Amino acid sequence: MITYQITSMAIGVSIAAIILLLVRRDHLHGPYAIWWIGAAVTIAGLGLFPRLFDHIAGKVGVSYPPILAIVLGFSLLLVKILTMDLERSRQERMIRRLAQRLAMLEAQAPEAGTSLTQPPSPSEGEGGDSADHPCPPFEGGWREAPGGSSPKPPDTAD
Repeated sequence: MITYQITSMAIGVSIAAIILLLVRRDHLHGPYAIWWIGAAVTIAGLGLFPRLFDHIAGKVGVSYPPILAIVLGFSLLLVKILTMDLERSRQERMIRRLAQRLAMLEAQAPEAGTSLTQPPSPSEGEGGDSADHPCPPFEGGWREAPGGSSPKPPDTAD
């Protein structure tokens, strides 16, 4: 084997091992790891079979195969950025809705001085007794949330 093939395969296997370790330690979640495992497999595969990429470039009509690698890599980066933006938009929308729900709950709190965002004072017990709970349920009961899901009181178990 040629030295660049061995180096490319070693890089691909190393990236795959690091990604699997990060997933196992719960530092990287599954959907994100799939992208990186795909990159590692591609690097290792092209290192093992470099002529395969030359053959694919010839079939596509690219006369200089390294340009195909650059174009494909750039295209995948754009797709990755798009998916990251979609995920970030989804998370921002969820955070905004949660903030709105919290504001509605605070507006409905029975005592004017009670805030749902403030933790209970140390003098209040941390037991499961509902009389000591810093935010007693409001009189209207639990209502249907806008998304169709119904929030459950914190002291009930499924």
